[in-house]
Amino acid sequence: MKKLFAVFVFSLFSGLTTAQETTSSAPLFAATLNDLRDKPVALEQYRGKPLVVNFWARWCGPCRAEIPELLKFRAAHKGKVEILGIGIEDNAEPAKDFAKAYDMNYPVFVAKDKGIPLMQALGNTRGGLPYTLFIDRNGEVVQKKLGVLKKADFDAVQEALLKK
Repeated sequence: MKKLFAVFVFSLFSGLTTAQETTSSAPLFAATLNDLRDKPVALEQYRGKPLVVNFWARWCGPCRAEIPELLKFRAAHKGKVEILGIGIEDNAEPAKDFAKAYDMNYPVFVAKDKGIPLMQALGNTRGGLPYTLFIDRNGEVVQKKLGVLKKADFDAVQEALLKK
């Protein structure tokens, strides 16, 4: 537990990084996760769209803190960028209640036992939360961040995310 706590403290102070160490988005598009009705959804359907892919958990305070920024960014770029929330959760029902309580109006998935391996395959070797990837329409990971997203993070990445 202490080790896990240390990872989360570290993640609070981590900054936005470019995806220079070539993080491939292929594992994301190969994944099938369950939606909040506990129905499987192939994430391949999101290929070709600019994405903000946010890994979170109900018990993660920093994850809760960044939801308003995710909502603002989605509202500002409605129809141009999609937010995907991937909960490191085992059950859809509590995740559904959480998403409703926080007005998460974007697609939310429950990763079950696939969550941590998927995060790791997408460049989060520490397994800390929250973890966010910014993927352009070509499927290129243009930025990633381990830690709480702030408005400045979105401002720094939006041009690369929205490029044609």
